[in-house]
Amino acid sequence: MSTESKIYWSVGIVSILIFAASFLIPADTSRKDDVPWHIEHPSAGSVRVFGLTLGEASTNEAEQRFKEEAKPSLFKTPDGELIAEMFFEQVKLSGLHSKIVLTIDVPKAELQEMYERGLRMASTGSGKKITLAPEDIERVRTLPVNSLTYMPGLRVEDAVFLKRFGEPAQRIRETKSGAIHWLYPQNGLDITLGGSEKPLLQFVAPREFDRLSKPLLAHGEAVN
Repeated sequence: MSTESKIYWSVGIVSILIFAASFLIPADTSRKDDVPWHIEHPSAGSVRVFGLTLGEASTNEAEQRFKEEAKPSLFKTPDGELIAEMFFEQVKLSGLHSKIVLTIDVPKAELQEMYERGLRMASTGSGKKITLAPEDIERVRTLPVNSLTYMPGLRVEDAVFLKRFGEPAQRIRETKSGAIHWLYPQNGLDITLGGSEKPLLQFVAPREFDRLSKPLLAHGEAVN
């Protein structure tokens, strides 16, 4: 192995250890809600994560919280569903760089109007991506966030999630991909673990958890 390869390998090992340590050891940060396991319930059926109450907080508030400007997009799935998203590419929380995706609660009629006003359309692996008109971007920024997906920059061992979140209420394996979902309905949380893939942590308000769990049950199976 070359010296350069050894350096890269060492840096990778150190990065993984730092990331795992941040989950196992309380971080010395200026905000206690910089970590995904700091989950609050302002009221019955609601959840607050990273200081944002889902169903209430807007993208404008999230941009202030994460100190980054979000990138907006409108997606059309193969079955015709329209979804407005705001993407944070480089969020630094508790000393770690991660990605965060917000889905926005836009009325269906407005979504269709935004689609029709779209400036450009591009095919993706999971449908079509539409570039929103400037006035629609401003509108989306003011509407409530209805889900938050946190994507840490490194892979995390299952044991780390068990320590931080406890035993899930249910585990479901996707039939097609084989990915395992750990479900925590009391916190509106779905942790997706895909072997060598990096984990995904998706939060919704607990009162709306069925919209996460029902599709999984329809296209997967419960596992121990």
